[in-house]
Amino acid sequence: NMSLAVSGVFCAAVTPFNADLSPDHGLAADHARALLADGCHGIALLGTTGEANSLSVGERMGLLEAMLRGGVAPEQLLPGTGVTAIPETVELTRHALDNGVNRVVMLPPFYYKGVSDDGLFRSYAELVERVGDDRLRVYLYHIPPMAQVGISPALVERLLAAYPRSIAGMKDSSGDMANTRTMLERFAARGFDVFPGSERFLLEGMRGGGAGCISATANVNAAAMDRLFRAWREPGAERLQEELNGIRSVVERLPAVPALKAIVAHHAGDPGWATVRPPLVELDAPRREALLGELSGRGFSMAGL
Repeated sequence: NMSLAVSGVFCAAVTPFNADLSPDHGLAADHARALLADGCHGIALLGTTGEANSLSVGERMGLLEAMLRGGVAPEQLLPGTGVTAIPETVELTRHALDNGVNRVVMLPPFYYKGVSDDGLFRSYAELVERVGDDRLRVYLYHIPPMAQVGISPALVERLLAAYPRSIAGMKDSSGDMANTRTMLERFAARGFDVFPGSERFLLEGMRGGGAGCISATANVNAAAMDRLFRAWREPGAERLQEELNGIRSVVERLPAVPALKAIVAHHAGDPGWATVRPPLVELDAPRREALLGELSGRGFSMAGL
């Protein structure tokens, strides 16, 4: 689909922390470069998996700058800039643009529940207008399991009508392929990039005109996802999808961020990688050993580390 502005496997990257819980800039950039070498097309940093909502505005900016200093190209970054306060979302989004990063993933304001499409339309309109930059490309972040506040097809329709240049696509982390299918059927042909938020929907998403996927599990299984992204039209694609699902199902049984960090820590030989910020807690030893044992039993290894 040549109308896609961006496509491929994007990793919803975990954020490494130092022992004092400050973000580890060097390790974050190293991890991003390893993911790109492993077949990721880009890094969706500062999302749910990146513990973004546990980070301050200044810390988020520092991490974005560290990625760029560490050799990740601006066009390979898809940072999350959506927070509950519009002025801070504007600040984070402008900061990304000032650093040459023009694609951002934007959560809706997510604290108040039962907000109307009118309220959400006004939020996104306010953001686009205040940022006031033609380069801006917003990927709407639909993640009702976490935010509860979702993004309806009617809202997408209104936003595309009002801001066709700025509204570029969606990260659909509903976990509901029926919802993704609706978004693809209604908007993909209009150059609206739809990224399922899980590699479980990579094959079906590609068949429906999707852009690839933005996946947390790509922190540990990027090469296998890239293989399917490149081979989705070929015989054997279903088998590749089933293999991805198998690994995903092992990781998914545990809290995602501590589990992914435990896997990275193990394969990197660096126990510090397991550190998470409160309120998250690291996996205890029995759960960690069971997870690593089950993965190795499936022949899993992290190629890039």
